Amino acid sequence: MSSVQGQPARRPRVAVVFGGRSSEHSISCISAGSVIAALDPERWDVVPVGIATDGRWVLESAEPERLALGPGGELPTVTGDREVTLTAGQGLVVTEPGDVPQVLGQVDVVFPVMHGPWGQDGTLQGLLEMTGVRYVGAGVLASAVGTDKHFMKQVFTAAGLPVLPYVLVRPRQWERDPAAVREAVHALGLPVFVKPARAGSSFGISRVDDLADLDAAVEEARRFDPKVLVEAAATGAREIEVGVLQGLDGGDPETSELAEITVSAEHAFYDFEAKYLEQSFTLPASVPPEVRAQVLDLAVRAFEALDVEGLARVDFFVLADGRVVVNEVETMPGFTATSMFPLMWRESGLSYPELVERLVRLATERSTDLR
Repeated sequence: MSSVQGQPARRPRVAVVFGGRSSEHSISCISAGSVIAALDPERWDVVPVGIATDGRWVLESAEPERLALGPGGELPTVTGDREVTLTAGQGLVVTEPGDVPQVLGQVDVVFPVMHGPWGQDGTLQGLLEMTGVRYVGAGVLASAVGTDKHFMKQVFTAAGLPVLPYVLVRPRQWERDPAAVREAVHALGLPVFVKPARAGSSFGISRVDDLADLDAAVEEARRFDPKVLVEAAATGAREIEVGVLQGLDGGDPETSELAEITVSAEHAFYDFEAKYLEQSFTLPASVPPEVRAQVLDLAVRAFEALDVEGLARVDFFVLADGRVVVNEVETMPGFTATSMFPLMWRESGLSYPELVERLVRLATERSTDLR
């Protein structure tokens, strides 16, 4: 810790930013609560900054339990009323009605625990790049591409990575010629999954087994994003996930143990309830050595194809014939202590607090210039 002559050394200040305008607002709050709890207050000056659903930045409660999932499944939200501004010169400035603005001081690292649009998609990362503030995780382009399932698939295909067949449904196309969309989807074969292109946490996703149900599924996805992806189902496939961390001191990316997601019969797919309320998985996953090697290789290749920094969770389907295809990369995966990404790293020998510390360390070492 550095100090100015005649003044006590200060702890590096970490602003944990969470919430936001996306449908994943509450999931972001839950993840942030776990991150705040893991940061040692003896080592770090942690400042919780919530982004309300109307876009206001506010100073939030530093009590992690207030950001936890409630006993009855109640979801937390950002409720603070002390507005915060991040400036290039003064750092964090807090404003209360009728009071003189209070300068909290320079921010050393921002940990943006943001999920979905207006946070994970490069918008917040661009703001931080412009103000010269170091931050945890993927940069502007990787965050944007990693949030948009359509462009992500295009990058993977260009890099020679296997993906499932899909049909892109743009807003104007659906409104002007839905029959052409139905025909293209029919060519994929049934069943298919209809997804918002830029949403996560399984919001807005539907499984379609009958083409007569396609219109309703597209409209459901459009509630979350006007841009929709219809993807061929990986029938009978195993769902495998792996964590990737940027190497320390310029080293190669590192991969965690593999996990396998299992979904009970009452769920048609890995939906919100199965993901957050009824977690069912096998860790480490039991897969043949050749499949494991292929998954780990593809995980690093996907991480590098998107030019990700910091961390990512890479999701795969292992098809019935043994082929492995990349489903998606999450540049800011769920980050509660019971989320898959931290659990996979714990199984690999890196505890939750150690994982958080490593990510902050990586952020403090990165350049604020072009990388």
